[in-house]
Amino acid sequence: MSMLTPPGMGGQYKITGDKYPRMRRSRGRRKIALAVIASVAALGLIGWGTLQLIDVFTGGGDEASAAGPAADCTASPAPSSSPASALPEPGQITVNVLNATPRFGLAKDTAAELKKRGFKIGEIGNATKAYDKKVKGIGIVLGATSASDTALPVLGTQLTGAELKTDTRAKPAEVDLILGSAFKSLTKKEDADKALTTLTEPAPTPSATKKSC
Repeated sequence: MSMLTPPGMGGQYKITGDKYPRMRRSRGRRKIALAVIASVAALGLIGWGTLQLIDVFTGGGDEASAAGPAADCTASPAPSSSPASALPEPGQITVNVLNATPRFGLAKDTAAELKKRGFKIGEIGNATKAYDKKVKGIGIVLGATSASDTALPVLGTQLTGAELKTDTRAKPAEVDLILGSAFKSLTKKEDADKALTTLTEPAPTPSATKKSC
C-alpha cells in the first residue's frame, strides 16, 4: 500500500504520485449559466425600452394600454370657423322699389322704410308690364345672377317669404323689390336684423385634426 493511499480504501484504489488530486466543479457550466441569465435580462430590457419608445412617439399612455392593442383610433372632424362669403352692407345695395299692385303709394312708403334701415334707394314706381298685377305672393327680389349669393339674400332678409329671382342685368349691386298682391309690410326690423346677422355669421367647417378612440 502506498503512503498516499487514503486509510480504509484498502488496496482496491491506489493513488500514485506525491499529491492528492483537487476535486473542483467545472467552471464551464457556471459561465454558460451566467451567460444565459445575462442574455435573458438584456432581451427583457431591450423589449421594455422599445415599448417605452413606442408610447412616447405614438402618444400611448394608460388609456391606450387599457384600450388594448385592438383599439382603433380614427380622426374625427373638429369644427373650425371659416369666413362667410363677402356680403355687401345694406348701404352698398341700391333698391328699386316697384309696385305691382293697384294700391297707391305702396312703393313710396316701403322705400322710405328701407332707407331708414340703411339701404340706398333708386327708382320708385310701378312694376314693369311683365310683373304689373301678376305677382300673387308677397313680392319678388330681382337682381343679377352674380348677386344671387350676395345682394339678393341681404335684401331678402327685409321681406320674409319673398321670391328671389335673377335676370341678365350687369349691375350686381342694383336690386328690384317688386311688391306683390299679398304684401302688407316689410319684416319687423328686429327680426330682419336677426336674419341679417345669421346670414353674415361665419359657418363652421369640419377639420380632421382631432383623434378619438
